[in-house]
Amino acid sequence: MYRTIFKPMLDCLAALLGLLILSPIFMTVSIALFVANNGKPFFFQKRPGKDERIFNIIKFKTMNDKRDKAGNLLPDAARLTGLGKFIRKTSLDELPQLINVLKGDMSLVGPRPLRVHYLHLYNKNQKKRHDVRPGITGWAQVNGRNAISWKEKFNFDIWYVKNINFVLDLKILILTIKKVLQSKNINSSSNITMEPFNGNN
Repeated sequence: MYRTIFKPMLDCLAALLGLLILSPIFMTVSIALFVANNGKPFFFQKRPGKDERIFNIIKFKTMNDKRDKAGNLLPDAARLTGLGKFIRKTSLDELPQLINVLKGDMSLVGPRPLRVHYLHLYNKNQKKRHDVRPGITGWAQVNGRNAISWKEKFNFDIWYVKNINFVLDLKILILTIKKVLQSKNINSSSNITMEPFNGNN
């Protein structure tokens, strides 16, 4: 009953309350990124949700759109702005996903939604991460985020899907706040973002 009724209700109420309380920060970051990114404060990308339904995730845009002479986007490290680094370090880039929660695309807690082109790479067990709504934070995030391997991440995701309950969700939210305040495991030590999943790593 918690998974199907109370969790969605709590998600909606918490997301609405969060947007109201954090609206000053939301507006400040939006204006700063509007100026820094030539009128583009938000980043939209298609991600698979529950039952692999595709939706547009909303994040603050932390990288510019600079390209090389051939018209190709520069590497992530070259496009990540100083403001973008700060926003990532404080996890403020995830804040707009509260809108996704209000829309019913996401939950506050659940497996993080990954790239659409990874879908065909998942094995039968890994696909179970899509049995629930994806989350802004999750069990894998509080157990290492980008500092753990893909195999470990999927194992944490599947364990969460099998063990969802209110106490676990509350624990994950508390641990997430603690990690954000401590700026722990925001990025892997050697990459701006975690290495792509190829089905074997």
